[in-house]
Amino acid sequence: MEWSRKAAEMGDAEACLDLAARMYGDLPYPREVGHVVEAAGATTSAGVLEVHDVPPDVFTSVVHWLRKGGANPTDGLNSFRRTAVEGARYCCNEGCEVVGVMKDFKVCPQCKTARYCGDVCQKQDWTTGEHKTRCGTPLWYK
Repeated sequence: MEWSRKAAEMGDAEACLDLAARMYGDLPYPREVGHVVEAAGATTSAGVLEVHDVPPDVFTSVVHWLRKGGANPTDGLNSFRRTAVEGARYCCNEGCEVVGVMKDFKVCPQCKTARYCGDVCQKQDWTTGEHKTRCGTPLWYK
């Protein structure tokens, strides 16, 4: 996340949008790394903020990164909200069709990037997928 923040500060649009999405998605570390003390022009009306279930300082930072990434903040926020409400496929096990909210998926404690819907998918990805070679963490579901 720190490298993502550095890339975003340098104007990398993809990094800006990724940082904004991760901050919106109720992830504590991205919120800490992506926090912007003074996001000029990122304030919005209370009515818009009520629709989005994020703290005001996080909301301001998300809007800042969306703008810096060249995205329309309204469109980006609506997309994040739709994903938060409808859920998405977050399981790293290839072929898994489970859709849900990101915080309901287990995260690997070592790399903190791989997420799984449950033990079965984690075991399968560890034995037949790529996570073991990328991460090197012992099985964490025991």
